[in-house]
Amino acid sequence: MILVNAGIFDGTRKYMIEDREDPFWKEHVFGFYFRVALILAVCASIGYGLFAWTEIPNTIFGDRFSTYFLVLSILIISDQVHSLTRGGLMGLHLESRSEPLKILRRMLFGLFGIALAALNYGVTGVLVGQIIASGVVALISLLVIFRRLNSREVIKGVPSDLPRREILSFNSLSVILILLTASLQHTDILLLRSIYNSQITGYYKAALVITEFLWFVPYALQTVLLHSSSELWSENKTEQITSLVARTTRYNLSLTVLLSLGLGALASDFVPLYFGSEFKSAIQPLLILLPGTLGFALARPIFAVGQGKGDLGKLIGATGFAAVMNLGLNVLLIPKYGMVGAAAATSVSYGSMLFFHIVAARSIGFNPVADVRMARVAGAAVVTAAIIFPLSMLIESGIISLLIVPPTGFVVYAVLTIKLGIVSRNELRTLADRLPISVSQYL
Repeated sequence: MILVNAGIFDGTRKYMIEDREDPFWKEHVFGFYFRVALILAVCASIGYGLFAWTEIPNTIFGDRFSTYFLVLSILIISDQVHSLTRGGLMGLHLESRSEPLKILRRMLFGLFGIALAALNYGVTGVLVGQIIASGVVALISLLVIFRRLNSREVIKGVPSDLPRREILSFNSLSVILILLTASLQHTDILLLRSIYNSQITGYYKAALVITEFLWFVPYALQTVLLHSSSELWSENKTEQITSLVARTTRYNLSLTVLLSLGLGALASDFVPLYFGSEFKSAIQPLLILLPGTLGFALARPIFAVGQGKGDLGKLIGATGFAAVMNLGLNVLLIPKYGMVGAAAATSVSYGSMLFFHIVAARSIGFNPVADVRMARVAGAAVVTAAIIFPLSMLIESGIISLLIVPPTGFVVYAVLTIKLGIVSRNELRTLADRLPISVSQYL
């Protein structure tokens, strides 16, 4: 889907939100991407369908895989249209629609996927459930989009003055950037699996899954900042971009440090509870991965702003350096040290993403660490760690530790965050004012 989507989700958000001279700019961009998205999805769908028809999947993977690939040929189209329409909603500043619809998609997938699997349709039923969920949400999204766009302008064709070369160049470079980023997340697994057995790989993958919990807020920020910053770049508001990104980086750092401390303190309690006692071997690589995962978490929103400007060459260079480092270190360390070596190599490479993308950001024209307040965050982290790590070791029961340590750490860290001025009271009030009324009235 990285190749089939071809950066369409990112490109739709970036270009639709920009303010150009064309009075129907949004319609023309959406219409252009709609055509490109369908062409790519249909071509891939036909390829999967022909592959299924040859019966090769059954020969390579086993019985019934031809059926799975046939269903996948339909899933590609439904997922592509869903990705396009979600990007379209964000490009229209309709996150209040796109995000609830994302939740609806998950719910529909669970409902239909589990129901069809329970009716003995197995994997096919689960895939059909995904098709139904994506299709329904894509249809609803299209209805919302066409209420705000001139449907005639979308359908009638793309004008000759639309900057196709600029848009397609952005998409092509986005694919390279996404593939490089994906390589950072999968090289260690592929090398570890090729050298060691699946059990060792499973333990290491478990450690990765847990550390990637740190990314849920940075990923959300990355998604929003791409099109938000694109609008500011189009208006040449460089100072406002620096202020926004610097503040976002500080918030992101503060929250991610807290989550990292919690995972570190509770790793020995959480891993056996989440995966089972046999996965205790995952604890050591998890602890090694945490510092690097923190760095990658901070880098994600930063390079989204660079994407918003469209200056992808420098971002590809920064990510490429990290990807090459990742490959080299994994090749060097995995044969000798196994999953500990993989964790060390990946952690260093993840952490390097932050350094390389700060350099790239400054060369692009903004400073993401202008107001990071690192010393204050470090002080809050040290004091919190001095409390929650001994506390977690004193409590023998894993479940009780998971109930007591997180709220204790949160309260201590939150108080220090305000007292040390990491986040000011005025900033808290501003954040509260932007929350939905149903939430902010209790703050």
